[in-house]
Amino acid sequence: MLEILNESSNPELSRKLLAKVMNLANLYKDKYGRLPAIMEVCGSHTMALARTGIKKSLKDHVKLISGPGCPVCVTDQKSIDAMIQLAEGENRIICTFGDMIRVPGTKRSLMEAKTEGREIRVVYSPVDAVEIAKKHPDKEVVFLGIGFETTIPVLAVALKMADDEGITNFSMWLTTKLVEPIIRHLLESEVVKIDGFLLPGHVSIVLGKNSYQYLVDEYQIPGVISGFESVEILSSIYKLLQLLLQEKAEIINDHRSIVTDTGNQVAQKLMETYLTLSDEAWRGIGIIKNSGLDLREEYAHLNAKKRFNIIVGEPRKTACRCGEIIRGIITPEECPLFNKACTPLHPIGPCMVSSEGTCAAHYQYMREE
Repeated sequence: MLEILNESSNPELSRKLLAKVMNLANLYKDKYGRLPAIMEVCGSHTMALARTGIKKSLKDHVKLISGPGCPVCVTDQKSIDAMIQLAEGENRIICTFGDMIRVPGTKRSLMEAKTEGREIRVVYSPVDAVEIAKKHPDKEVVFLGIGFETTIPVLAVALKMADDEGITNFSMWLTTKLVEPIIRHLLESEVVKIDGFLLPGHVSIVLGKNSYQYLVDEYQIPGVISGFESVEILSSIYKLLQLLLQEKAEIINDHRSIVTDTGNQVAQKLMETYLTLSDEAWRGIGIIKNSGLDLREEYAHLNAKKRFNIIVGEPRKTACRCGEIIRGIITPEECPLFNKACTPLHPIGPCMVSSEGTCAAHYQYMREE
């Protein structure tokens, strides 16, 4: 048994839980003749599973599949190219989260555009971009809004702030993603066998436990909402294995200290006020109907896609297999570029760039030296 690398405040409990998980997994294998397949759809879980050593420890007991939970990774290449082209315009300040700045576009990255003199700023919150717009009324300030339901309410806060204060030089370029449509897509495509889901703790704060009931009612698939420390993750995997052995489709909230049944209704209302469902393109998948959110028509003045005429061609194809990695079809080690041409210092695809990317997690914590 591998030692847990970065345990929570109770290392002994982590070890005991790990042993219990292995025991249940062995019972599952004896019963069904294969390893149980569990997918996480949260980038923070992907990194935590690698960082804590849990994924390595369970490799012969549980098939832990990293799904499309990293917002940067699932952003399709044409959207990346459009954002870079947007940054190349005159008299603009582009604001973005840090992970986006090094993602390779077809010709360059935002970082390379910045070194060539374009004004691109890394901010910690979209509200910071609104403040920048207030300080620079002579420039167009655009925030690149990516993310799942964890981030989307904060984007809506910035939109409300700009609208309430009548800031005319601020807009947002949205390429947001929603959890439910991609989970449905994965289950219906049946490309990867999934027995159960380790459900995202952060997103669930907004959505609530009840939002996952479709997994039970329509797909007869169990899921457990989990926190991010080793004890929390192992507890959730243990409970998920119990459900699988009992052949029970159920949603368990194993993060009850902060996740409720109905979620954050204030955040939900804020999203509904400013945003509406939109068809979104996913890297390696294509367009999934109603899988993202864009600005409502009454807030078109805050929509950078309507304010600026950005047209990009088809991106060049590379040997990067990020699209398959984020769907759980292959592991990073199966990509021919991993740890060769593609490294954190020279990333070919976004899965190696993002702090929540599967390739970055494997490179940092799981690769063979």
